[in-house]
Amino acid sequence: AKVKAHFKKVDPKIYPFVKDVDFSDLPALLKNESEYFERLCRIIVGQQLSGKAASTIYGRFKELFSGKKITAERVLKLSDKKLREVGMSWSKVSFLKDLAKKTLKKEIAYSRLHEMTDEEVMKELTQVKGIGSWTAEMFLMFSLGRPDIWPADDLAIQEAVKKLKNLKERPKQKKMDEIAEPWRPHRASVAVFLWHFYSNPPL
Repeated sequence: AKVKAHFKKVDPKIYPFVKDVDFSDLPALLKNESEYFERLCRIIVGQQLSGKAASTIYGRFKELFSGKKITAERVLKLSDKKLREVGMSWSKVSFLKDLAKKTLKKEIAYSRLHEMTDEEVMKELTQVKGIGSWTAEMFLMFSLGRPDIWPADDLAIQEAVKKLKNLKERPKQKKMDEIAEPWRPHRASVAVFLWHFYSNPPL
């Protein structure tokens, strides 16, 4: 109700689209830092894929562990060829291996992520090969529950904004930031709505 009231006030044009949305429909936030590694694997697998394709490939990836927990140790024991065979690109295989190595070396401060600022979490995660701003933003939104993350360079969100705002072309990051400025501090909720509006949720 709080989110909807905000949009009714600041953006009457988008409000009719969001008034019936259940903004509580988000993936459960992770309570245990041991789950952070698995979630990062899931996000890396989903990079630049539709939600359906990402789910299919991640399902095959999970099968490699025969019901056991996905851990850095187990990922490193898998051959690159086995990981490639589930449908991942060679680059994503290398990203997962780098994440696993840095996890084992304790180069990622998983135990402190929840108390870091958004910017600090971004810096911590992007030291991993293949983790850029989008991947870190997905982690901030879906694992740490940060309310004002805005993945402005996400193509699906750009397409959804173009349609909702009746724009002639897909807005680039600068324009996306301008459009979303009044939506603070609820931009993560809008992002989730826009993915579903575009029928392409990332997780």
